[in-house]
Amino acid sequence: MEIGQYPASSCSKEHQKIYQEWFALADADVDGRITGPDAIKFFGMSKLSRPDLKQVWAIADTRRQGYLGFLEFVTAMQLVSLAQAGNEITQDSLKRDDLVSLNPPVMEGLDALLAKSKHLVKRVDPEMDGYPQEQSHLTNKWFSSKSSKNIPLTAVTSVIDGLKKLYIEKLKPLEVTYKFNDFVSPLLTSSDFDAKPMVMLLGQYSTGKTTFIKHLLRTSYPGAHIGPEPTTDRFVVVMSGPDERTIPGNTIAVQADMPFSGLTTFGTAFLSKFECSQMRHPLLEHITFVDTPGVLSGEKQRTQRSYDFTGVTSWFAAKCDLILLLFDPHKLDISDEFKRVIGSLRGHDDKIRVVLNKADQIDTQQLMRVYGALMWSLGKVLNTPEVSRVYIGSFNDKPVNESAVGPLGKELFEREQDDLLSDLKDIPKKACDRRINEFVKRARAAKIHAYIIGHLKKEMPTMMGKAKAQQRLIDNLPDEFAKVQREYHLPSGDFPYVEHFKEVLSGYSFDKFEKVKPKMIQAVDDMLGYDIPELLKNFRNPYE
Repeated sequence: MEIGQYPASSCSKEHQKIYQEWFALADADVDGRITGPDAIKFFGMSKLSRPDLKQVWAIADTRRQGYLGFLEFVTAMQLVSLAQAGNEITQDSLKRDDLVSLNPPVMEGLDALLAKSKHLVKRVDPEMDGYPQEQSHLTNKWFSSKSSKNIPLTAVTSVIDGLKKLYIEKLKPLEVTYKFNDFVSPLLTSSDFDAKPMVMLLGQYSTGKTTFIKHLLRTSYPGAHIGPEPTTDRFVVVMSGPDERTIPGNTIAVQADMPFSGLTTFGTAFLSKFECSQMRHPLLEHITFVDTPGVLSGEKQRTQRSYDFTGVTSWFAAKCDLILLLFDPHKLDISDEFKRVIGSLRGHDDKIRVVLNKADQIDTQQLMRVYGALMWSLGKVLNTPEVSRVYIGSFNDKPVNESAVGPLGKELFEREQDDLLSDLKDIPKKACDRRINEFVKRARAAKIHAYIIGHLKKEMPTMMGKAKAQQRLIDNLPDEFAKVQREYHLPSGDFPYVEHFKEVLSGYSFDKFEKVKPKMIQAVDDMLGYDIPELLKNFRNPYE
């Protein structure tokens, strides 16, 4: 089964029509989502045991979103049908060849309910092969309307909706008050929460980044250029779309339904080197790829960049679910710019995977030496005590060069490729957990930021010598950070980079900063300690 694939594609049109009627009936609030309470009512008609239904939900809601869309609902129905026939329900159940011919399950009392509800209007989008659509655009209004301060709890029908509500009500006020968006990260929009998981590829030129994406898609994408010279001279986001086209950076950055509005802070110089490549592809329904320009070596090339390259990679790193660092056996040297780029990934170590690509171009003995040299080079740049996971292979559409690596090497490459693919397959499943993780990280960073800003305000004199006092605080910023850390018992590793913070501070008057507001801090503490655990509890498997 392909990455993130659901078996609705292996379901006959006739059965799809039946499932659409069932879905419309089960989806009581007509939002395109079957939540836990909806499922308990509807799935109960199958007369399956609670443990069986618990397993059905766990496999169908593989992304742990807390609800089933139409495709997941079809998966659930097919699993119910298998369970009724006496089959054991496992993840492998979805790999069966007879899913297309599998009859819908027997649901006791369903026909009578359907007869009553014939007046229901089905929501069908002709472009989506008749699949009922989730109405997630309703939550977009929360970010723009003035009445968004109090969002009713009934409007929250998924974990992501819950995070949006908590962000608007508790975290965003803190970020706005202490100018978190100017120092650390732009304010979040609805599309930041709804975006598909992203995978970013980084590496020096000609390490096979674009070819790697083409290999996974098994086809080229609009605007892809490949060659031995530095061909990809821009950041390209490869994502799902209605047709094949490329959209310029300035256009994509102002589209409200795209999660790229934060890139406007890097200016027109960057946006002219940014584009979005859209195409219809089953893999892109679940994952978005970010292809980057080759990292160049030498000071000369760095000064020719008209935008903050490391700043952009850092921005994408925060949004991405996986970062692949690609190396070529013939180009193992880590240039100054590559060092800075890897340094900008600080705090995202868990997302980094290293890929030694084009490994079939050298023989086994050379490969052993190259691997050792790569680990030595990485050890000097990645400041972590753990060893990074390195995947060795040749990620392109050509068969492995067996004459160089021998049969053992061929087997090794195939196993490594399978490992990397299984890592990628897990991304859609873990996307919701990753969103929660990033949200909690952001909340902690915003809290520390508020303490720092409040502390700097408190240290300012009330009348005379404000300019001198401000300069002294900027010069002694590491000491001020230490004071904040001691006063509020905060971990030192969570504090921002001193140099970057100094740079941004120089454009502000500390006198205009806000003091620490304990109520705001308490609201975020309550959110982390109570609201998020409660949200996860509400949207866990309804049969637990």
